[in-house]
Amino acid sequence: MKITDIMSQDTMILSLKATTKEAAIDEMIAKLAENEKINDVSLFKKEIMKREQESSTGIGDGIAMPHAKTKAVNTPTVVFAKSEAGLDYESLDGQPAFLFFMIAATDGANQTHLETLAALSRLLIHPDFVGKLRNAASTEEVTALFDEAQGEKEASDGIAYSDISRDKPFVVAVTACPTGIAHTYMAEDALKNKAKEMGVDIRVETNGSDGAKNKLTIDEIERANGVIVAADKKVEMARFDGKHVLETPVSDGIRKPEELINKAIAKEAPVYHHSGEKDSSVGNGQKVSIGSRIYKDLMNGISHMLPFVVGGGILLAFSFLLEQYFPSAKTFTDMLGAISGGETGAFMFLIPILAGFIAMSIADRPGLMPGMVGGLLAATSDAGFLGGLLAGFLAGYVVLGLKILFSKMPKTLEGLKPILIYPVLGLLITGGLMYFIFDPIFATINEFLVDQLQSLGTTNAVILGTVLGGMMAIDMGGPFNKAAYTFAIGVFTTTGNTDGAFMAAVMAGGMVPPLAIAMATTIFKNKFTSDERQAGLTNYVLGLSFITEGAIPFAAADPLRVITSCVLGSAIAGGLTQFWQINVPAPHGGIFVVGLANHPMLFLLSILIGTVISGLIYGFWKKAK
Repeated sequence: MKITDIMSQDTMILSLKATTKEAAIDEMIAKLAENEKINDVSLFKKEIMKREQESSTGIGDGIAMPHAKTKAVNTPTVVFAKSEAGLDYESLDGQPAFLFFMIAATDGANQTHLETLAALSRLLIHPDFVGKLRNAASTEEVTALFDEAQGEKEASDGIAYSDISRDKPFVVAVTACPTGIAHTYMAEDALKNKAKEMGVDIRVETNGSDGAKNKLTIDEIERANGVIVAADKKVEMARFDGKHVLETPVSDGIRKPEELINKAIAKEAPVYHHSGEKDSSVGNGQKVSIGSRIYKDLMNGISHMLPFVVGGGILLAFSFLLEQYFPSAKTFTDMLGAISGGETGAFMFLIPILAGFIAMSIADRPGLMPGMVGGLLAATSDAGFLGGLLAGFLAGYVVLGLKILFSKMPKTLEGLKPILIYPVLGLLITGGLMYFIFDPIFATINEFLVDQLQSLGTTNAVILGTVLGGMMAIDMGGPFNKAAYTFAIGVFTTTGNTDGAFMAAVMAGGMVPPLAIAMATTIFKNKFTSDERQAGLTNYVLGLSFITEGAIPFAAADPLRVITSCVLGSAIAGGLTQFWQINVPAPHGGIFVVGLANHPMLFLLSILIGTVISGLIYGFWKKAK
């Protein structure tokens, strides 16, 4: 069966209107309902969202694959959708998603349908193919691309595994995801392709919805240097007793195959000892490090806070602009100030929202209220941004502790937990700890921070601006970028430094990468494909709008040259803003808030210098096509 038999042109959306994750899901479900592929919209969405709660199906590299296997499906179908601007799908790499494949599988999907869905998943790990899909202009072109790619893949799959060489490293792996439709097979192919590149022999067992395939033999396990278990559900583990076993989420199998294979060969994983109990891999979800867990919770808070930062910040900036040039519009200016800043506007919600959604990420909905109140206490007691961060994590783990403490309650009293026990005790414990202990501590810390920032000499300020600017370009929206931006927001909102000195540094640093890419594709045309030059033009708009993520596709394709050149230019731009003592009293807006800077021409010059340096380094360094 061809992939396009279950991904017809009738179920394609070439211009997704949604701007949020849930809206995108709703739009694709509506397409299924419109074509009578599902019989119960509510049940189907419930199953889709249930899968999202286990782990995001935004697998990274701009792709999301929401999927469900349920009786709500009449006919196995795939909805292909494309978003030109991209949207935040809470993807595993933290980047926007552009291509969407909603897989609707029937409860009793037959073998042929399951194999077809697996074939679809395997194609999506190939960057060249994904790039062609992103540029497809019609449903006919999408169909032709899949038919051609599937034909080539089936031809190559006819080649049997080569005999395992005694002279090569040998690794065995198991891949599995909760639904067993998409991620399982994408991880399999990613590991196999990378192993072939590395000259490593590998055998991969898949635990999909149609059962275990390519089962590992005892002899293969014995001969293997190491074992990779890339799984988000239980798999058979007893057979690996005494072997070095690397247990990791299935998403790592897709995104980090080389790292996993190297660790398996080097036997860096601990030796697995089977306890004799029921087999399990990573429990009922992803097994992640403490650092990854903290980062995920923090990003949940920041992502929900950002609309308040952007909306409130730009309107606040506009009110400053009106006040400066149109003093007669005082009534309107006062209104803008009231809804954006002060005690009634969007900025008042920054810290409570941050804390509330950090807590919600940790403890689900019961953590939201105590987290928000803890954040509000921090915001109104000079504990500020740092206090709000602590309040979020504190509330989350307090509620998590309450869940464990009351887990043995009789089932007849279960209903009391969400409506009485968690709200009352969660608020009491979190609020009490913040009020009596942490608020005073962080108020003192903030006072010290204000004094230090106000006493920074020019040299130290330039160094800090250079570091912040460079961090904005290291991962272009990832942890380093968010850390720099979060620091600047914290200074902007809670330390009295509302003139926006460090916002100037991070804004300049974040604008340089896409602008540098755009400049390079314009000047060094012979070194870029026509598609890359077209994407480069888009980066002019993205860069001027302070959307660093526009440079990500180029960084993914050529990380050493792009990231190195962009970090250098961004660092210089950030340092120059501090050398020239530039302030931008707005936390977002890019070119649209330049008029608010105390030295607008110098701010533009900082960005221009950084852009030219990065663009020229990248352009000269890049090899011609």
